[in-house]
Parts: sequence; C-alpha cells; structure tokens
Amino acid sequence: MDDITLRIAQQPEADALLARSPLAVLVGTLLDQQVPMEWAFTGPYTIARRMGGDDLDAREIAARDPESFAALLSEKPAVHRYPGSMAKRVQELCRHLVEHYDGDAAAVWRDAGSGADLLRRLEELPGYGRQKSQIFVALLGKRYGVRPEGWREAAGPYGEEGARRSAADVTGPGSLAEVRAFKQETKRAAKAAKSAKAAGPGGTGPGSPDRTVRRPRQP
Repeated sequence: MDDITLRIAQQPEADALLARSPLAVLVGTLLDQQVPMEWAFTGPYTIARRMGGDDLDAREIAARDPESFAALLSEKPAVHRYPGSMAKRVQELCRHLVEHYDGDAAAVWRDAGSGADLLRRLEELPGYGRQKSQIFVALLGKRYGVRPEGWREAAGPYGEEGARRSAADVTGPGSLAEVRAFKQETKRAAKAAKSAKAAGPGGTGPGSPDRTVRRPRQP
C-alpha cells in the first residue's frame, strides 16, 4: 500500500493512516454507517492516537477489555454516533483477523484468487454484509490497485468506472459531495417506495390521501 493518496477522511493525518494501514481501512469501512463518511474514516486515526500509537494492531484491540475499549471510543469527540456498539464490532473484527489471518488484515485480500473469492472473504468478516463487502472490493480496486480477476463484477454497481456511490469513489471534496448527494437521493427514493408500498395498489393505505368519493347532499 505504498504511494497511495487518499482524501476520504478529509483530514491529512487520518487519510495518511488509511493509505498505509490495511487494518485502518477495514475499520474505517466498518464504521461507515449512520454517520458522515469523513467521521467514520477519521475513526481509525482517533482510535490509534487514543491507544498511544500511530497505527492499529488487531491483536492489541482484540485483547483489550471490552468496557475500556468502549470507553475509549466514547471519549469526546466520540468515534461514532454509537460508540459502544461499534467498539464491540471493531473488536469482533479484530478477533476474526487474529483467528483466521494471524492478525494480518492485508492477508484478507493479498492472495485472493478472484474477485468472487475476495468478496466471499470479506463477507465472512464480522460487520461486513454484502453491500459493505462490495464497497470494499471497489475501494481496493479503485484506490489501492488490488484488482484480482473479476473484481469489478464482484463489486457490483460500486465497481463501475466513473460511479459516485461510495467511499471507493472519493478523491476529494467535489467527489465526496457527489457521493453524499447520491446517498441522499437513494434514501429519498427508498423512503418514497416504502410509502407507496404502504399505501397499497389503491393508494388508500396508512398515510395516503383520502380518496373516498362523497355523494353530494340532496336538498
């Protein structure tokens, strides 16, 4: 992961850590939900500093007392909107890495034989569902040059050239704004679809306008 320049966290020290640390980018992606992207990807740098180091260590995090680690993430400014639950997820991720990859985060993708193999490995990580795993495949391919055969297909729509869907597409403030706008529109569309579904075919479900035809009163 040499000679990589990132602008995801929009904070030089945090982005530099993401560029050089496989575990940091795994943790940042894990944190990237229900908070602004910059907040999530600054998290690994904040955790490292509070632990007294300049990088994250999977073994050290996995062995940490859960309550003290949750308290560390909860210090103001908090690492996440839900620091307690995210502290648990970060520790679960690190324990998985210790158990299956000897604590080496980069081993998750270093010898992946294909994009499908890489996606499968990521989906096995605690806290990584299909969408987050596809985003990470795209992030590796677009920003880190990790491109096993079929990586774009494995990443789904996030692997598309020129997309503005996720952290994989952020190269600066402009593209960050585009990604944020895409996410907001996706949420708006999902909310509208949910409302339409609740309304039902006739449009008379909960929250729908009352379309009852009223007969005029006879004189």
